Amino acid sequence: MADGKSGVLAQLVEELNGNRIRIVDLTTTLGPTTPVIDLPPNFAPSPPLTLTEISRYDSRGPAWYWNVLNLGEHTGTHFDAPIHWITGKDLPENATDTIAPRKFIGPACVIDVTADVKANQDFLLTPERVQSWETAHGHIPAGAWVLLRTGWSARTSREEFLNVRNDGPHSPGFAKACSEFLAHERDVLGVGVRPSERMPGRPAPSIRHSPTTAQCTARANSASPA
Repeated sequence: MADGKSGVLAQLVEELNGNRIRIVDLTTTLGPTTPVIDLPPNFAPSPPLTLTEISRYDSRGPAWYWNVLNLGEHTGTHFDAPIHWITGKDLPENATDTIAPRKFIGPACVIDVTADVKANQDFLLTPERVQSWETAHGHIPAGAWVLLRTGWSARTSREEFLNVRNDGPHSPGFAKACSEFLAHERDVLGVGVRPSERMPGRPAPSIRHSPTTAQCTARANSASPA
């Protein structure tokens, strides 16, 4: 490894050990009660997480404890690769094992819309709102991740998280025009948001599956600051 790169990594380790860099875990704790998306009955559903014990320091394995996990790949905090959507199925390097590692890492721009979502659970981020945020915080750089803070992480039960009413599910997200703006005008790597999906019944095309934004790396669902 070149000295320059080695020095950067050594500095990172030093800063971490000195508690001068704070790492924030934005992931959701997985368990049998972790909410998963509800799809219309004509589509195959995602199963809830199940955990089956293999052994626990017993005759099945006296010195170790481990389990079998069964879950849909889009359970909890996860990354939607472009191949997840039909608009990205033919793109090159469209799966998690072929996307360049550098495309997973970038500066994070956090847009706090907690108050907006509290007033309107169907709130959608618009290009105008992004530009207003930029006026206060600076231009979103190319290669950044845009994280939408919605306050949805406070909804821990399945009913609250899915927020289904008589007219269908209600949840915040990105307006299609905003997805296109972020992909083409700001060249972001992707976006992160809770809830994990724009629920069926209240559809809003997002950066993941708009034909005009398919080249943009897909979002890390649920990986957002609350």
